[in-house]
Amino acid sequence: NGAGKTTLLNMLTGRLAPDAGTVRLGTGIEMASLDQMRDGIDPGVTVQAALTGGSGETVRVGGEVKHVLAYLKDFLFVADQARSPVGTLSGGERARLMLARAFARPSNLLVLDEPTNDLDLETLDLLQELVADYPGTVIVVSHDRDFLDRVCTSVIAWEGPGSWQEYAGGYADMVAQRGRGVQARTADAPPAESPRAPAPTAAPRETQAARPKLSPKDRHALQSLPERIAVLEKEIAILQAAIADPGLYTRDPAGFAARTSLLGKKQAERDAAEEEWLRLELLREELEG
Repeated sequence: NGAGKTTLLNMLTGRLAPDAGTVRLGTGIEMASLDQMRDGIDPGVTVQAALTGGSGETVRVGGEVKHVLAYLKDFLFVADQARSPVGTLSGGERARLMLARAFARPSNLLVLDEPTNDLDLETLDLLQELVADYPGTVIVVSHDRDFLDRVCTSVIAWEGPGSWQEYAGGYADMVAQRGRGVQARTADAPPAESPRAPAPTAAPRETQAARPKLSPKDRHALQSLPERIAVLEKEIAILQAAIADPGLYTRDPAGFAARTSLLGKKQAERDAAEEEWLRLELLREELEG
């Protein structure tokens, strides 16, 4: 804490001028960022407006136009939340909204300052997938060593006042090369020599990272599908009761036909939801077993 990580980040991105020396920025940089304070969204605007700027119902993500409801679903929101004020969201939901907004902005450089603060496990897994799939460059500041091991291809470590060194790989790889963790190198300590074996604590992280698991989307579906199936069952029962009325066809042939068609669609939707839930449950048991 206080070593200057955020200050370095701000100098690298041109937000802060250095006391001495120069910073050279590349051309054609389109930067999106998420700072550790999670500021910048008016709590009075709706979730949809926070993503679209208050106009339209679509967002452009990676050159692809997506409906805002479909995009929110990717971030584990339900459709009803689109028109809810941001101020009504929980801390975890607001963190997901900030991530959604950051990834919806056109960019080839993504800057994340302490992105894992206050994230639940589901959102943390989602963030890891988003970073892994991001087509540009990601600069991330984090105290979460496991997160760094999972997403980083290089680590820039503080070696003392005004001194930073880049190491290939994640946090455990940096420890192996330096022979120490986050402590700064003392003035009389020799520089790190040939890489050594990873620290003992690195092995469990690597084992955990390598273990296959359900994606955040699949886990969310596994949790939400039973409720969706129950809703469909109620809708099917209402339609069946209406169609069972012997006088419906005589009184309202068009209404009878519409209800019959809708009943078939709801039954197909329920069957598909049940099959998907069963597939995910079997997959979960296989992976956890």
